[in-house]
Amino acid sequence: MGLTEQLSEERVLRTAVVLADQHGLEWLSMRKLADELGVSPMSPYYYVPNKDRLIDGMIDIVFGEIAPPSLELDWKEAMRRRAVSTRAALSRHRWAVGQMEGRTTHGPANLRLHDACLGCLRAAGFSLEMTVHAYSVQDSYIYGFALQETDMASETAEDFAAEAQRQMTAYAEVLADYPNLVEVVGGHVAQTGYDYDTEFLFGLDLILDGLDQLR
Repeated sequence: MGLTEQLSEERVLRTAVVLADQHGLEWLSMRKLADELGVSPMSPYYYVPNKDRLIDGMIDIVFGEIAPPSLELDWKEAMRRRAVSTRAALSRHRWAVGQMEGRTTHGPANLRLHDACLGCLRAAGFSLEMTVHAYSVQDSYIYGFALQETDMASETAEDFAAEAQRQMTAYAEVLADYPNLVEVVGGHVAQTGYDYDTEFLFGLDLILDGLDQLR
């Protein structure tokens, strides 16, 4: 059996995900994917006709890692777990941030997750219009928070505290004109840091509690 016969669509897609995790989506090409698979440059095209379709399949793998909301739970807890799971998947696959909702080809994992989310909101008593609003505001928050995480170099509360302290020193001469920055960043962040998990859940619970009043 030749190398091409040993390939499968799943192997091609999962290898592409690993490469994107390591090097980024822009770096990835069909030729580099073939090199990693140890096959000829044309072999992956048997399973995916171009890079756009390759990304479609990769995105569906990411959707498959997200836990859909369960109807056996209270709707807020179910959607909360879905949000946490989404952020975790995007943390593992930073290249997928900004790619999740805009594609025109949808795989089965994508469709299952969206259907489960809509079903959870409808079962909770949201009208059709409010279901759209509720889903939109949650995803906007989740994806926006994930984008913010990719844009920041600091990863831990200690990292943020150290960076805040550095900036307070580096910008000491000009900060007299910005007393609110000194008060908040110097007086709080530089002391306690900024914790992604805590801040994400704080904002998420505010949204879910607010939506609960609109059912």
